[in-house]
Amino acid sequence: MTFVHRAGGAPPPVRDNGGMSTLTTSAPDTDAAQLRIGPHTVAPPVVLAPMAGITNAPFRTLCREFSGGKGLFVSEMITTRALVERNEKTMQLIHFDATETPRSIQLYGVDPVTVGKAVRMIAEEDLADHIDLNFGCPVPKVTRKGGGSALPYKRHLLRAIVREAVTGAGGLPVTMKMRKGIDDDHLTFLDAGRIAVEEGVTAIALHGRTTAQHYGGTADWDAIARLKEHVPEIPVLGNGDIWSAEDALRMVRETGCDGVVVGRGCLGRPWLFADLVAAFEGRTDAYARPTLREVADVMVRHATLLGEWLGDEARGVVDFRKHVAWYLKGFAVGSEMRKQLAITSSLEALRAGLDELDLDQPWPAGADGPRGRTSGNNRVVLPDGWLKDPYDCAGVGEEAELDTSGG
Repeated sequence: MTFVHRAGGAPPPVRDNGGMSTLTTSAPDTDAAQLRIGPHTVAPPVVLAPMAGITNAPFRTLCREFSGGKGLFVSEMITTRALVERNEKTMQLIHFDATETPRSIQLYGVDPVTVGKAVRMIAEEDLADHIDLNFGCPVPKVTRKGGGSALPYKRHLLRAIVREAVTGAGGLPVTMKMRKGIDDDHLTFLDAGRIAVEEGVTAIALHGRTTAQHYGGTADWDAIARLKEHVPEIPVLGNGDIWSAEDALRMVRETGCDGVVVGRGCLGRPWLFADLVAAFEGRTDAYARPTLREVADVMVRHATLLGEWLGDEARGVVDFRKHVAWYLKGFAVGSEMRKQLAITSSLEALRAGLDELDLDQPWPAGADGPRGRTSGNNRVVLPDGWLKDPYDCAGVGEEAELDTSGG
């Protein structure tokens, strides 16, 4: 990881960053540069967003290495039903590296009883140190069951789930992540924030988009500011359109939020967490962006970690395929070579393919911008009659739970 400059020592040489700016934005003051989640201090207040199929133990390891172990790194979504039933895949997904602290699990659930069982299981078996509740996922297979970002519309159901989680957690802090609402005509974030405070949630993260937006358009940072004003009792974290450390500082400055949650911005760029740490610590290090050679080294390490985690090199490389396009974004790599790299099934083949590239290419201009899904204005899939009454929870129960984890 030679392209990341750690604290201390001489500043790194500044490469041509393709017109990108360096970290010149003013950092938050000292008090704002840390976050309290129950007994845990997160400093700087930077959180890796849970992402299905992405934020498994290997990817969290990479991000933590670049951050120097600073920040909070949350698991991908774990369904409460699968956890209670000790589904084999789910039990692997809740595995944490020995160096991860605090251990952070995100739970998805629709049935308060099942959520309560899952949270008590985590607390009693010491499976994690922090529990985050998923009320922000916009994908149809989740919302059609009334889960994720659809659920806060049912205020009584939301309260029942949060109450069961906080009660079952014992001394473990419970947080929640949500969106603005289902669409602009059905906004829920202020009501949900007040319910969270009243039921003992220790922090809230708000993605400044509705379910209907999915990942399209522009995140509404004003909504984050409104939520912060509405629930001053607990920390509010902002999420949405953080593509750089400068974006993170600007969000804190413009919204008054207590920290940031970073998702798609770190896809193929785990070193973004090095920038975030430097920015929040007020350091003026000019971070040199990696050459393709350095990116290739990270790609091989990522694939290697996946193989070790899955216990099979080929499975690890296959799982890594989804990351190839993100890592190579903007670099001069032909379409055929991209396809070849995306179908490799061994570390040797991955390394050999990467070695055929012009590895001396500098970081390309524009590669720090938006990445990942950008779809928007999608029809929201909801249970029949979901929007008729924001308080009636009839028909929502254990049968609506997903039986597999990971999104």
